[in-house]
Amino acid sequence: MGIVPYECVGSTPEDNNMQPTIVKANMADLDLLVQTRIATLRAANGLCAQADMSRVVAESRAYYKAHLGREHIAYLAYDGGEVIANGGISFYGVMPTYHNPTGRKAYIMNMFTHPDYRRRGIARRMLDLLVGEARGRGVLELTLEATEAGRLFYEKYGFTPLETEMILPL
Repeated sequence: MGIVPYECVGSTPEDNNMQPTIVKANMADLDLLVQTRIATLRAANGLCAQADMSRVVAESRAYYKAHLGREHIAYLAYDGGEVIANGGISFYGVMPTYHNPTGRKAYIMNMFTHPDYRRRGIARRMLDLLVGEARGRGVLELTLEATEAGRLFYEKYGFTPLETEMILPL
């Protein structure tokens, strides 16, 4: 599929009232997943097209090859043949704690909806699928990083800011 993510060609949201199709990605979608990952990172971080993402491309491709369908699930939303939204979830484990006796955790990532398709329930549907994946695996803690633009959406969904975690960038 030689499309550029988020470059909506052909029909626009105003052209039809059809709901986009959301599908679980598989290894046949590898190139598209890497493209949408890079496009999402560029949008979330305000990166220009000239920013060198070659290492992120290579590492993302390797990550998907090693984890897609097992420790990572990804969904793509289509309007016709165009990708208009994407989202993913990565699963991992930590030592069990009082608040999380299974130690199972998951991290939502790559949530992006093309601006022309926002406020139509697509991100909500995508997030419902990802949360369902987590519940199905017995995950008790689900986290994500939100952009300023996405924070209210996640709060309305039920996410709350963390006050106890810290990070040390290495």
